[in-house]
Amino acid sequence: MNSRAYVPADTAWYLISLRPSGQHDGLRRAAARCGARTVAVSPWRLRARDDAATRDQLRLAQACDRLVFTSPAAAAAAARLMPLGQLKAGSLVAVGQGTARALRRRGAGVVAAPARMDSEGLLALPAMANLHDKRVALVTAPGGRGMIAAQVQARGAQLLRVDVYERVPLQVPASLWSRLQALDAPSVLAVSSGEALERVLPQVPPALRRRWQQQPLVAASARLAEQATALGFTRVQVAAGPLPGQLASAARNALFPPDAP
Repeated sequence: MNSRAYVPADTAWYLISLRPSGQHDGLRRAAARCGARTVAVSPWRLRARDDAATRDQLRLAQACDRLVFTSPAAAAAAARLMPLGQLKAGSLVAVGQGTARALRRRGAGVVAAPARMDSEGLLALPAMANLHDKRVALVTAPGGRGMIAAQVQARGAQLLRVDVYERVPLQVPASLWSRLQALDAPSVLAVSSGEALERVLPQVPPALRRRWQQQPLVAASARLAEQATALGFTRVQVAAGPLPGQLASAARNALFPPDAP
């Protein structure tokens, strides 16, 4: 049985979310259950594509042996362009359980998804073995998931990339940096995207960046933890996965270790 972290009743702490604009609610609810308030720092907003070229690429993807969806946003954007229920049985693969649920909610049938919800976990699935001479569609957004594309091609598959949405960069307002600098309680940075961290860091005021690098950071995977360490963060912990509850629990435990008196 897992020990529950001790969080003093009069302690307020903050979870800093780097999710896209409008995508913080899940993490905010999970943080609240752990006694935290959430501060949203969005490096970008998501914009679904709806053009003839994308629709044509998605039609080609229907004939592929595997369709790999890299995020819930990819599932939602694809569903706006075509009925997911018509996709070939046994062809759907999701990078994690959240993406698999998003596909099923939109009519998809059986979806293979790893217990380890990252690129390495997806590539270890039986569905991603023996890809020689097969056609694999990567349903995603520009940038990111380079490991999946490279490994699919290294395994002898023909890769079709279908970018069904895109990330529109946002400038973090000065008022938000001022708020973060004035926080009156401990905070933890939650990272589920290396691109998001690299997009935000150059905007952080120098004094606040030094503070962030000395406070806890929870990463959704070991790969992201290594990336954060290389960027100067000194108190990095790996969460059990990228789901909001996993990140929030890891953040709470980083500040208030289980069985603390």
